[in-house]
Amino acid sequence: MTIISKPTASVEINGGGLSFGQRKLWDELNLIIEQGEYFAVLGPNGSGKSTFLKVVLGLTPMSSGVIKVLGRPAQAGHPGVGYIPQQKTLGGVTLRARDLVGLGLDGHKWGIRLNTRKHRALVDQLLESVGASDYANVPVGLLSGGEQQRLRIAQALANDPQIVLADEALLSLDLHHQYAVSELIHRYNKDRAATVIFVTHEINPIIDHVDRVLYLANGRFTVGAVDQVMTSEVLSDLYQTPVEVIRSNGRYIVVGGDSHTEHCSTPDIAPHVLPKGASR
Repeated sequence: MTIISKPTASVEINGGGLSFGQRKLWDELNLIIEQGEYFAVLGPNGSGKSTFLKVVLGLTPMSSGVIKVLGRPAQAGHPGVGYIPQQKTLGGVTLRARDLVGLGLDGHKWGIRLNTRKHRALVDQLLESVGASDYANVPVGLLSGGEQQRLRIAQALANDPQIVLADEALLSLDLHHQYAVSELIHRYNKDRAATVIFVTHEINPIIDHVDRVLYLANGRFTVGAVDQVMTSEVLSDLYQTPVEVIRSNGRYIVVGGDSHTEHCSTPDIAPHVLPKGASR
């Protein structure tokens, strides 16, 4: 299938395939992510969600097909792409919060910073934008996971990127911080008409923001609006085993329907799929 490039495309993949030896993550992926779209990537552990971001970042080449990012072949260090890594507690780090954010502005440059006043002003602006001004001079290692994640967002947005990639940005955060962090990213998406590609195990904290979903599982995939993808029929076909999707108050619960699915719903394989009778 041939996809015609559109000038508004942030990411365009034609005939994309990715394999590691005999293990296939996806094949014949044809996808256009429009500029300004909020795009979620879902799937169990090992399905290739984070690897998808590495492909967009230009760090992992596809086995087949072509990818363009902002109209050019994907390349490492693209100035139009900001990246929020998985949340990991930075215990013991003595670097101040403002210094960590400042690395997003000129951490890639060699030599002595010449305009320190302008740099400080930009850092202050970034800290304020994510609600982190109150702990600007606190060592990063003394901050909570939610506070540290706000700093990672500020760092990723330092160069005003057109595309923001978030890799499990809500992982290990409590519910309050999950929604606070997801709202920060959504606000940037709307205020700057920026594209967001959000990898996550749990769609509910971002459900109100998402335009479309790429769901990866068992070397297969499906793409569509949330209500088109998050159905019992679609996920059962994707997993090749019975899966029940329950929607309650605008939120989704995915439940395995038989003993085989119960085995496949352990945290290491499919943490977003619950065994029948279980609750979250």
